[in-house]
Amino acid sequence: MQSFGTLSFGHYGPLGGGRELTAGDSLKQAIDLAQGMDELGVNGAYFRVHHFARQQASPMPLLAAIAARTSHIEVGTGVIDMRYENPLYLAEEAAALDLISDGRLALGVSRGSPESVVRGYETFGYTGSEDPRGADLAREHFDLFLRAIDGEGLAESDPHSPFGGGQGMQRIEPHSPGLRSRVWWGAGNRDSAEWAGRMGVNLMSSTLLTSADGRPFDILQAEQIDAFRTSWREAGHAGTPRVSVSRSIFPITTAEDAMYFGGRSDGDQIGVIDGMRSTFGKTYAGTPDELVEQLQHDAAVREADTLMLTIPSQLGVAFNLRLVESFATYVAPSLGWVPSNAVATV
Repeated sequence: MQSFGTLSFGHYGPLGGGRELTAGDSLKQAIDLAQGMDELGVNGAYFRVHHFARQQASPMPLLAAIAARTSHIEVGTGVIDMRYENPLYLAEEAAALDLISDGRLALGVSRGSPESVVRGYETFGYTGSEDPRGADLAREHFDLFLRAIDGEGLAESDPHSPFGGGQGMQRIEPHSPGLRSRVWWGAGNRDSAEWAGRMGVNLMSSTLLTSADGRPFDILQAEQIDAFRTSWREAGHAGTPRVSVSRSIFPITTAEDAMYFGGRSDGDQIGVIDGMRSTFGKTYAGTPDELVEQLQHDAAVREADTLMLTIPSQLGVAFNLRLVESFATYVAPSLGWVPSNAVATV
């Protein structure tokens, strides 16, 4: 494990006892937490994207605000649902954010998760999918997005335009060189991971896999990672792709931690999602020494270079920052981690 960060749903709404976390509270707390993590040397702040839900739905303004308030931390998504996206507008936004952050963007995209509404992307105006889950639409949008960020000319110049004219095909602006190397595909099965390898983008392995053959989640996920890397090599792509996995990990160092997370450790879970039998990863909760031992035996954590910690964002900045600091202080160094601000000063 070379780097770690946090993965947040950004939930907001009633907290009980007459208290409520508003959308504004959630966004501002995410910025404050990311700033605190940047000072700790944590490598990334990543956000899940869900539409028609009380969660982060339009991540670009949030990521830009975090980038403006930090120096080292990577800002990203896990993942943007490409069924809902205008690929050319997303290409413009992603390039602008990448330039603002000096290349600290980690843009995770995919077909997206199961929704709380029926084919919500059609309400956004994106129709014509022949797949019940819209996977064809997502990949069509993703293909155009990649062409755009690669700088391909997509619109014919108007020689009579008062704004420059010219001839030939014009690319999307702004253009951020190298942005493609900071794009990730979120994969929930082996086939989609192999496809990502062929496409030449990084892999965000999902918190679940649409496979359930009785073997542990980490073994299934490690095999998915190996298949991705094999596909990358066979496609002839240069360099080494990045791979992330996410885990629910709670170091118990105080009585408050024990109150929230004591006894939370559990095994893998089997369930049905999107009509497919799936395996869900376990929750890790224990003393730092216990966590180090358990994570050193997690096959997928060993294979990935980036670990994303799912955090209970509703518990506030101070609690989550202490949780992250405990992991950074007592667990992560034993897994090979070095703070990002330490790397930057070498």
